[in-house]
Amino acid sequence: MAEKFDVIVVGAGPAGTACAYTLAKAGVNVLLIERGEYPGSKNVMGGVLYRKMMDDIIPEFYKEAPVERHIVEQRFMMLDQESAVTFSYKGLEWDQEPYNNFTVLRAKFDQWFADQAVKQGALLINETVVRECIVENGKVVGVRTDRPEGDLYADVVVLADGVNSLLAKSLGFHKEFRPDEVALAVMEVLKLDKKIIEDRFSLEGNQGCTFEIFGDSTKGVLGTAWLYTNKDSVNIGVGAMLSGLIKHKMKPYELLDYVKNHPVLRPYIQGCEQQEYLAHLIPEGGYHSMPRVVGNGVIVVGDAAQLVNAIHREGSNMAMASGVMAADTIIQARELGGDFSERGLDNYRVNLLNSFVGQDLKKYKDATHHFEKFPHYFDKYIPMMNRAASQMFTIDGTPKREKQKKIWNDLGSAGEKFRMARDLFQAWRVMK
Repeated sequence: MAEKFDVIVVGAGPAGTACAYTLAKAGVNVLLIERGEYPGSKNVMGGVLYRKMMDDIIPEFYKEAPVERHIVEQRFMMLDQESAVTFSYKGLEWDQEPYNNFTVLRAKFDQWFADQAVKQGALLINETVVRECIVENGKVVGVRTDRPEGDLYADVVVLADGVNSLLAKSLGFHKEFRPDEVALAVMEVLKLDKKIIEDRFSLEGNQGCTFEIFGDSTKGVLGTAWLYTNKDSVNIGVGAMLSGLIKHKMKPYELLDYVKNHPVLRPYIQGCEQQEYLAHLIPEGGYHSMPRVVGNGVIVVGDAAQLVNAIHREGSNMAMASGVMAADTIIQARELGGDFSERGLDNYRVNLLNSFVGQDLKKYKDATHHFEKFPHYFDKYIPMMNRAASQMFTIDGTPKREKQKKIWNDLGSAGEKFRMARDLFQAWRVMK
């Protein structure tokens, strides 16, 4: 007879593990299935983990979790071919517990997090592929795996199987995501001596710094590059909309090489030794691309539900929050008599949309598509801003009023100035 669990969670990333941990802690018999050799082996992200959502699950987790550095400075770089305008915030309040965010290496952190779920009572099975959901009378009742006699049953199945979830797609929850709804990210982990990192990025002890890089880093395609500090390595990566890469016939690893060799960025990684290369699709369609997230006997969480805030580069925190909300909904349904129908589980959808996750996705619902439609924000306006900064900061005997006049004239004709003002207004509208 096939084994039966209360809940089966497919995928041991931040969303799935947060769900399994919360369920197991409440005494629910939960199975966590991971297709990789271990949790984190097939995951990639820029490397920033926000404290609040994880702290809600395991208070003061950072005292024992394998975090790299707590971030005290965030830099935002507007990059041209030979220049950069950089905005930065360095807050010493972030240098004190409970901290704001951390850099992490997912291969280490995901393993640790899954181990905590196991300690709470969850059963973790690695190297197992879920081929399909088992549906009986219109209700998901389990999963079919690639193992011999691999049919497993449960009252509820939670799909945390990542971007372009094949399981959710097979249930008709979404169609194939379009190239303008996903980004392709590539990243390298580069080994660098701890002392060199601290000197190069003006850090002390376990302080960390992050760079978010816009403009020339993606050669005008909608996307960003990043540079994050770990204990004795740095993460450097670039992500761009798949549609833009296809349109401009760009290869992602060539784009990453371009970023690594950019004259403004190259000094930060000089002398580094490559440790790891990673590539991954990231859901960036946002609010409009969210699939159906609840069905009879099934809930969709994390990347599988398109829960990524592309504007603020947030994903893992939203994933964890969704996993906890899914678990809370299942626990409540069990307490109210075991109604695991779509109606009985719909509180998850309601709570998700009313939370910061749904609110932020709704706030920026049109931003990604707007900036992709008008690439001149990156390939025209950023270089224009950098040229203006260069002129104002170059001391050559020219009066500042004349410099300002030249900058104004360089903006173009009256019609071009009007279009620029209109573009800036439109950008404000989609971001407000």
